Amino acid sequence: MAPGLRHREALLSRERSLGSAIKVMAVSKVAIKRDAEIYERQARICKAFAHPGRLQILDLLGDGERGVSELQEALGISKTNISQHLSVLKSAGVLATRREGKQIYCSLAMPEVKQACQLIRKVLQAQIAASHRLVA
Repeated sequence: MAPGLRHREALLSRERSLGSAIKVMAVSKVAIKRDAEIYERQARICKAFAHPGRLQILDLLGDGERGVSELQEALGISKTNISQHLSVLKSAGVLATRREGKQIYCSLAMPEVKQACQLIRKVLQAQIAASHRLVA
């Protein structure tokens, strides 16, 4: 092969490698952006979970749809307070509501929410059991 042709082949090979590297970088940027969005949404959901009353609401809704008044009674809180908690959960996308006449019914927007809450509870139960073993 002539020296000029070898040089041209080498340049073309470098261009292809550079093009591939640019494509990989572009795909990586998209993945990082997507991951950032997922982390942002995860943080929003975790903030919504960050109250014992809201966790209790999610636990109750894990057994099925409930009316707002039933949830209010079960938690023993005011209408204003239950409304605020439901609003936080709904804005995080974990709560679905429907209206039937004057009554509003709530349910989990995604069944995975119940599984996530159960998993967290199991982790906490294991931590408590481990700390009790250390004390004993």
